[in-house]
Amino acid sequence: MIQDIAPHKFNNAYRPDAAPRPSDPVFHFRGRDVAVRDAGEELSLPEAAICPEGGHFRYLFAIDETPYFLYESDADLTLSGDDLQYVSVREARRSTRMPRALSFAVYTALQLAQWYRDNRFCGTCGSRTGIGSTERSIVCPACGRTIYPRIVPAVIVGVIRGDELLHTKYVRARGISFYALVAGFTEIGETLEETVAREVMEETGLRVKHIRYFKSQPWGVADDILAGFYCDVDGDGEIRIDTSELSEAVWIKRKDIVGQPDDASLTNHMMITFREGKEPPYVPPAP
Repeated sequence: MIQDIAPHKFNNAYRPDAAPRPSDPVFHFRGRDVAVRDAGEELSLPEAAICPEGGHFRYLFAIDETPYFLYESDADLTLSGDDLQYVSVREARRSTRMPRALSFAVYTALQLAQWYRDNRFCGTCGSRTGIGSTERSIVCPACGRTIYPRIVPAVIVGVIRGDELLHTKYVRARGISFYALVAGFTEIGETLEETVAREVMEETGLRVKHIRYFKSQPWGVADDILAGFYCDVDGDGEIRIDTSELSEAVWIKRKDIVGQPDDASLTNHMMITFREGKEPPYVPPAP
């Protein structure tokens, strides 16, 4: 996602006192919809100059030398013309008319916007909060509680049986034709490797071994940081799915893997990496 915007560079340095220039781009969210300019050939963000008085600008991050701000207001942005509209963040990310770096930045901005919105009051004492002066945090002036952006660890698992990779379809994703991989959130007191073994067992009835790390990906869709792992099935690979979680789980040969239409996902990257025979091999620990 946001880490894959090369040759552009993402800079999340904290600048609480930064103020926007009239031409600086702003994010304004209405639930999970974001305001965009539709000029026909390309989708872009509105500028600070069109934001009505009464709202609040909050610096988020920069891409290359361009700063991006969050405009906090319950009022919709409006223009005299018809080139400004609100679209879902999913639509923005998948649009071929939005620059790739910006389409990824939408989710990072939404993640921060929701964090600021959900922590306007302290969950400990109920007092109104303020923002930290030296780091990205929210601070309660009454009880001193410090709140940091929520980052939820989760795993994506490529389960291997010889020359096959386990593919799944989730019940909650009804209507989606393409496959996914086993995935799940880490629970309290669990290592990432333990999460891998538990999620695979719970969803497919398979035991796994030779768990090895592949790569990670920040994924603002659910405030999570995804950690990708490959592992080998331990046993004959007979699948017994949890029908409350999965609608399908199948072994697909390396050469027959299609991947997902969304090439931004770590899931798709892991599928294609296996198809090309580039997955990390298991290396036994040193004696």
